[in-house]
Amino acid sequence: MGRRTTRIVAGHSTAPQGTAHPTVHDSTWAGDARAAVGCAVLLLVLLFAIDTGAGTLSVLRAALWTGLAALLFVVLWPARVSVTRGRLVSRGLLRQAEVRTDRLVSVRWSDGVAQRLVLRDSDGGRAEIDPKVLVANPPLWRVLDQDARTSTERGVLRCGETALRQISARVDRETARTVFKVSGLE
Repeated sequence: MGRRTTRIVAGHSTAPQGTAHPTVHDSTWAGDARAAVGCAVLLLVLLFAIDTGAGTLSVLRAALWTGLAALLFVVLWPARVSVTRGRLVSRGLLRQAEVRTDRLVSVRWSDGVAQRLVLRDSDGGRAEIDPKVLVANPPLWRVLDQDARTSTERGVLRCGETALRQISARVDRETARTVFKVSGLE
């Protein structure tokens, strides 16, 4: 895909201070969403072409292929992540998750095929995000990291410092790699 940049939009936070803070959005979301649509449409076109070529396309089979393409679309659709001081919001196709990042009690890696960072706050909020979103958007990571440090200083963050160090190392590594690539030192 192309060059990744992060967009910062002025917004209002529900942060305790009640002051306006910039909202940082995942800049790779639009490209990932286009890829999800493209994959689903490509699968649908291929299945229709194969079925039409074989002379077996019927209304029932067309509905089945359309349902399969729709399922692929739902599975591939990326969550839209935005962070402002004190709050992280992850909006998926079917649900939205919000967590207070200045009141984190737990940060851990999820088990499973797709690696996810699971954030929980003291209010019971829970959000799962793809660590690639943080790696691709250093400004988004900086806001989250600063709020996680606030949680640690307040003594609220009980587990997750290891996960935070790991993601921080990944972000730093990718940022350094990008700087070297842009400056021609790679």
